Amino acid sequence: MAENGDRKWLHDLLRPMKGSFREVFLISFFVNMLALAVPVFVLQIYDRVVFHAGISTLQGLVIGMVLVLIFDYVLRNSRARILQTVALRVDVQTGRILFNRVMSLPLRALESKPAPYWQALFRDVEVVRNTVSGSSAILLCDLPFVFLFLGVIFLIAEPIAWVLALVFPLFILVAWRSGNVLNSAAQKERETAMNRDDLIGGIINGRTTIKALALDRAMRPMWEEKHADNIENSVQRGGKADSFTALGQTLTLVTTVSLTTVGALAIINQEITIGALIATNMLSGRLLGPLNQLVNTWKIYAGFRQSVQRLSDVFNAEVERQESEVALDKPKGELTLENIIFSYNPEGAPIINDIKLGIKSGSLTALVGKNGSGKTTLIKLILGLYKPNSGRVLLDGADMTQFTRSELAGWIGYVPQDCVVFAGSVRENITHGSPDAPDNEVIRAAKSAGVHDFIIDMPDGYATEIGEAGQRLSGGQRQRIAIARALVGHPPVILMDEPSGSLDRQAEEELKRTLMELAKQHTVIIVTHSPILLQACDNLVALDKGRVALAGPTKDVLPRLFGRAAPPPSSATPAPPSTPSTGASAPAVPAAPATPKPTQSQAPQRQPQAGQKPAAPPQKQPQPQPSRPGAPAVPPAKPVGTPAAQPAQAQPTSSPGPQPKPTAPQATKPQTGQAAPKAPTPPQTRRPQS
Repeated sequence: MAENGDRKWLHDLLRPMKGSFREVFLISFFVNMLALAVPVFVLQIYDRVVFHAGISTLQGLVIGMVLVLIFDYVLRNSRARILQTVALRVDVQTGRILFNRVMSLPLRALESKPAPYWQALFRDVEVVRNTVSGSSAILLCDLPFVFLFLGVIFLIAEPIAWVLALVFPLFILVAWRSGNVLNSAAQKERETAMNRDDLIGGIINGRTTIKALALDRAMRPMWEEKHADNIENSVQRGGKADSFTALGQTLTLVTTVSLTTVGALAIINQEITIGALIATNMLSGRLLGPLNQLVNTWKIYAGFRQSVQRLSDVFNAEVERQESEVALDKPKGELTLENIIFSYNPEGAPIINDIKLGIKSGSLTALVGKNGSGKTTLIKLILGLYKPNSGRVLLDGADMTQFTRSELAGWIGYVPQDCVVFAGSVRENITHGSPDAPDNEVIRAAKSAGVHDFIIDMPDGYATEIGEAGQRLSGGQRQRIAIARALVGHPPVILMDEPSGSLDRQAEEELKRTLMELAKQHTVIIVTHSPILLQACDNLVALDKGRVALAGPTKDVLPRLFGRAAPPPSSATPAPPSTPSTGASAPAVPAAPATPKPTQSQAPQRQPQAGQKPAAPPQKQPQPQPSRPGAPAVPPAKPVGTPAAQPAQAQPTSSPGPQPKPTAPQATKPQTGQAAPKAPTPPQTRRPQS
């Protein structure tokens, strides 16, 4: 049960409605007072009208009862309308408070609970609403008048009133016991229902995969197991509830029988009249009705306490900063990470381990690394979605924890790895972060993301409905819309997690040009392994097990990731090879291109030196043959002044993109137009070895 401090939100919610509750209680008082009119009417009919033939008395009593019934009808309707107003205010205010609170919770808190838990919280709002404004509230107003009816019974039929006095504690005991038993049963049923709903949500989200791979055979046993657990707990809870309901009804019948029996004996002894016995039976119905209803309603109060406790846990949880002390101008986009350490589990190994990094504004930086190296987690730390265990993230030298989520969202555009769009039009999905964005800003962002052309090609253009989760769009189109959404508002920092994962080659080239253009005025950080996008990056940061393994300019870092050093600066005319080298494999860091050694199958021949003419006429030199497939061939001689032929793939390129691993030079054949003279028929005595 929630403590008083935890339920402060409930007190604050109901305090402005005290006036309405006073009116409800006052109306309930008059309704219960008018309820005494019917037993008194019956008593007078039997005692005064029937035995004395009092017709005029009967007429007066009937007229009075008609007025009482009309007044009772008006009062009950008035009470119902007041409670409807209370229900509306509770539902609106509690729902708004809960939504705002959930939206202000840190991402780690939202990820700590499954989706059905957060959905059940909004059903808890309905429980609170129904308890404070439904039949449960009316029952609370009627319970105090049970003692009034008991007192009236003692006045008109004291010899039989002790029967009701004995039964009253039994009803209270049964109601209390039913609440405790049904409380635990309802909690188990709720947990199994959440597990079942969680499975259903996963099946619906993955319906395409399930249909394509026929996974229904694997899902069915899981569904049947969870559904059976829920049914079992539901049956147990229902059985217990039915047993207590039947016990309450049995007590009511026992009370009626006992009351009538004792009353008959009292009439025989001339202690009470028949009218008094009938009136007592009617009053006992008004007395036992709320008690019997309490047995069935106690579980509602128990559920109300549980709902209040769960809502209190959310309302008392730590939230993100809601207001900034000082409003600062839009930053330039310079980011600094100071000794960032982060782990999902305080007892586990850190996912991000002591990262120090500085990223200047107006640059394009790529984060690369193996799966699970911490790239996406680092992006969320930069975005402020996660709070580091130690260290801090600075934006233009200011600690990001001092800014609100709305401020950071306006300064940092974000494209997640799993692009999420919502039901609605294309324009609504682009402008979710900036609902007041003008049309020219929306079009600019769409053009930058390369999505404008396909949008205007649709019949309704930007007003096209994309369906639930964008199911009417392809994965690449959804990703482009997510990129356009991140570009609205000119955020100085743009973070993209695998932005080209669903794009084709042409779209990837367009995105590359867009990123290069954006990097002129924005700080752009992308997580990617795309060779096309890596070529456009200014800097590259390689992560390994949560640490920075390599960092620096892309042209220096990228070759080292593939086991090679940065290539030397290229000259206008490449130098001819000076000395031969082994042809087994290319060196890790080639200092200069080299020619391969002759194989064992080749006779020792005199090789032409660099820059020297052949000693013999070309017609007398045999063309070298490779000794085996894949072995390097001796390059043909070159005339003076002509660049010497290089072994294939011996010289690394200077392209900033990812290069293939160096391989052994392959045998080359003289190409058309090559300066080497055509050799005569090679000697027949030498053949390549297999």
